[in-house]
Amino acid sequence: MNVRYARRGLTSLAAVSLALLVVGCGAEEKPKSDKPAVTSAAPGKSQAGQPQQSSEEPAEEVAVLKGQKGLELEINSAERDAGGFLTVKGRLRNTSESVVAIPARTSGDETEVVKHGTSLGGATLVDALGKKRYYVLRDTDGRPLTTIGLDSLGPGKSTAVFMQFPAPPNSTTDVSFQLPTFEPATLKLS
Repeated sequence: MNVRYARRGLTSLAAVSLALLVVGCGAEEKPKSDKPAVTSAAPGKSQAGQPQQSSEEPAEEVAVLKGQKGLELEINSAERDAGGFLTVKGRLRNTSESVVAIPARTSGDETEVVKHGTSLGGATLVDALGKKRYYVLRDTDGRPLTTIGLDSLGPGKSTAVFMQFPAPPNSTTDVSFQLPTFEPATLKLS
């Protein structure tokens, strides 16, 4: 008799756990804040009734790196933050007329990074004056702090990307940005 009650208890516990999991996943879909999303208007336009620019597509273009098979990486910002990090943001675009696979080499060749799938984990910053190279940061599980799960882009499509590095010293004002399979570019740091 005790076995029957134990099975019912486990079945009930499993059902409750599943319900909490479903509720938890659904909670991430909607922001809990009642505040409206803030977007800035395009330069020279008012916010009332005019097309607005989303925060996902920064207006400023810092550099455009050409890659293979029509891929381009447009870098929109390279900003230091108070925590001692440098975040590079931009868009990865497919300028060709066919679907392009993101090269696996963009993940770099470190085993810990590669095992988490295609990413921009192979990116580096080179401070020529300070004679240092900075790699994309990793979390405690070895996942790169960059856009992950990249596989392919359709013709004319783009996706927002980011990479986070340790910040070079404040005296360093520009660095060489390098990503495997893309040409390098010089970035001014803010």
